[in-house]
Amino acid sequence: MVNRVEQYIQDRIRAEGCIHMTLLDPEKKSGYDCAAIAKEAEAGGTAAIMVGGSTVASGVEMEDAVKRIKAAVKLPVIIFPNNIASITGAADAIWFMSLLNSANTYYLIDSQAIGAPMVKKLGIEAMPMGYIIVGYGGAAGYVGQARVVPYDRPELAVAYASAAELLGMRYIYLEAGSGAPQPVQPQMISAVRKHCKGTLVVGGGIRDAKAAVTAKMAGAQIIVTGTLVEEESKVTERIAEITTALKA
Repeated sequence: MVNRVEQYIQDRIRAEGCIHMTLLDPEKKSGYDCAAIAKEAEAGGTAAIMVGGSTVASGVEMEDAVKRIKAAVKLPVIIFPNNIASITGAADAIWFMSLLNSANTYYLIDSQAIGAPMVKKLGIEAMPMGYIIVGYGGAAGYVGQARVVPYDRPELAVAYASAAELLGMRYIYLEAGSGAPQPVQPQMISAVRKHCKGTLVVGGGIRDAKAAVTAKMAGAQIIVTGTLVEEESKVTERIAEITTALKA
């Protein structure tokens, strides 16, 4: 069943072809203000705010960040979980995701089984996602104990994505990892797009409009950037460059 946030996402994709989402980590320090950055990202044309990080451990900090972000923007705020500490009823929705190429069943299904009753009790809109870590992997790959799919083996990504689709997951996320030296390769994106009908999300290593458009042309429907807003002072301008290029 498609609910409010998912309907909004799909409507935006139908209208624009490919949309941008901003990922914010509530545990970043040194003046990193999630609410202020979210407001700048909204001004830049981002479609939604994702909140989470590979090492998020404090549910209190997560809930506080989500509440502050929601007070600052009108966009949907979506949980990008790494464990059950990420779950908060203050959010509009959650990517209910399985790290498909993890060697640890906790990230495949155990944490989902633990968290599912809470998601239902809180009434958070859940959007089912198959999460696949490729190439560099970064902190997400390390923490999630992923058997990282090499950049040059798109057939492996296709296999995982196809399994996700057959299991009923409506979203596929190809993740190169936060701060990746290079993004997911276009050959891998296009291979997954060719074989799978689900909404294709791509993130990791995308820091400019050129990389975002390359991913779009290969078949991505949602582009996620996180490191960009951590490293960039002119958040609105940088995100506007990406969102404008994606609409061209």
